[in-house]
Amino acid sequence: MTPARPCCGSSTGSPSTTRRPVTPTGTNLLGLVKHLAGVEFGYFGPTFGRPHDESMLWLDSDTDPNADMWATADESREQIVALYRRAWAHADATIEALPLDAIGTVPWWPAGRNRLTLHGVLVHVTAESHRHAGHADIVRETIDGTAGLLRDIDNLPYAEASRWAEHRARVQRAAEQASDG
Repeated sequence: MTPARPCCGSSTGSPSTTRRPVTPTGTNLLGLVKHLAGVEFGYFGPTFGRPHDESMLWLDSDTDPNADMWATADESREQIVALYRRAWAHADATIEALPLDAIGTVPWWPAGRNRLTLHGVLVHVTAESHRHAGHADIVRETIDGTAGLLRDIDNLPYAEASRWAEHRARVQRAAEQASDG
């Protein structure tokens, strides 16, 4: 599962739905995908001397530090998802070309702590991607109630909305009755 899947599902509604901020910090589906495209291009590109041809103005030091976490009105959902897919291809090419013990230098990390192996970068990017995939799951559920692994194989214990409503009510009651509450 990647954050691109909940961003592109058929039940996401209008393109503005994937852009809508649903947390106090502005987290939104399309922003998560855009952010991860930059993460993959950065860690598997310049870190290993493997530049890419993508123009990602939001990575410039003079821009808003959160510019990669939301899509501008001029950036379509299709453009952002396509960018992420190109980032995967670029990352795959780096992973295939280099041994796991290849040393890279992360340009934006502090000197003395910025040298990592490809293996270390793979672990770091996998952890970051999984973290944001979890964010995407929660954002998606907040937007339209969709939850689970895949559309046809959700990997959840209940299928019926009424069972989830009962479960949520049970959790709410427990939270209200808790002595540390």
